[in-house]
Amino acid sequence: MVERPFSTHDLAVDRALAQLSESFAFLLHITPVDAQEVKDEFLQGAVEDPVFTYRELTDEPDVLEQALAEIDVTSVEDPTLGHLLRAKHRELGLQLEMLRARDTPDFLGLSIELYGGVSPSLRTHAEQVLEGIGHVEPPSDPLDAEEFLALARAEIDYYREQAPGIEMHAEVRPDVNGVMVSGDTLLIGKESAVQRRRAAALLHHEVGTHLVTHVNGAAQPIKVLGAGLAGYDETQEGLAVLGEVACGGLTPFRLRQLAARVLTVHRMVDGATFAQAHRALVDAGIPESSAFTTVMRVYRSGGTTKDAIYLRGVVDLLAHLADDGALDLLWRGKFSLQDLPLIAELVDRDALVPPRLLPHYLDDPASTDRLGWASGVSDLSELVAGHRP
Repeated sequence: MVERPFSTHDLAVDRALAQLSESFAFLLHITPVDAQEVKDEFLQGAVEDPVFTYRELTDEPDVLEQALAEIDVTSVEDPTLGHLLRAKHRELGLQLEMLRARDTPDFLGLSIELYGGVSPSLRTHAEQVLEGIGHVEPPSDPLDAEEFLALARAEIDYYREQAPGIEMHAEVRPDVNGVMVSGDTLLIGKESAVQRRRAAALLHHEVGTHLVTHVNGAAQPIKVLGAGLAGYDETQEGLAVLGEVACGGLTPFRLRQLAARVLTVHRMVDGATFAQAHRALVDAGIPESSAFTTVMRVYRSGGTTKDAIYLRGVVDLLAHLADDGALDLLWRGKFSLQDLPLIAELVDRDALVPPRLLPHYLDDPASTDRLGWASGVSDLSELVAGHRP
């Protein structure tokens, strides 16, 4: 009889935590449902300090907090698993506290606790990008939501050929702004328009990273690896942007967008109003409509610092690669770079299984070459397609 790496009790705690984590869509609940209507009013000058509408919470935070309190992570026997599950338990508690504080002054402080703020070095990276990329590509032929959905489903079909039976889906939703992943599903806003030249990179970002790691994590004995361990967002988003670099699809506009998010988070924490943050981006050459979306994402629900993690995740992963680190273990699920040594230990103990899927872009040897080159870049503005060999 083969000895299992974890006790039945430990696995039961893990499953309870994973089920609770996947029972509520945190990002959907802090994202406005009327962003497009408010954008139109703001750009027409009808409002200066936008007020957004959010999904109704009813009694969900109370019920989930009670369920979370009943999950005893302190009883987990395996030391490594216990550490990972206790951290996830704390993070879920913080997310539920944020839902309760949505659209109040307390939300921002909780967001900083969850996602961090903007360090001076990260701010410098962002400023270098905006200064180093003076011109962006002209708009290309846009794809509407249904056209992008067709591409997404074709990409998902590719992954289903590699691993039949996987749970990976895509759909157009009227209550979603832009493109995002929730659980095993790619959600596409009904009014979304994706630039054709950005479509492949966006698919590698959303499907090839977020959905692939969800599938791989859900197949692990530790189910929280599918939902995401504590602090996974930063590494996930950094990894997703590296996928854009690897496929040759990181455009000047996109990199400026990521830098603009960092600087908007900094301005928001520093006390700038919505209108002031928007004007700063427009003055930096960001189109008014794009600037609104960037500021909305940062100021939503009372202020979230999440959007600083994209560029920070890229910086950390490039430093990891430059230090002879590898990305292979990161495909086994959703977790932070900080937890990589613990994941490596579990792999050494044969406590985790190999990934069911690998990103599509890795089929192209040029992708590995691009990542190797990118690890030696000191100025992030060099990462855009025009600078790469």
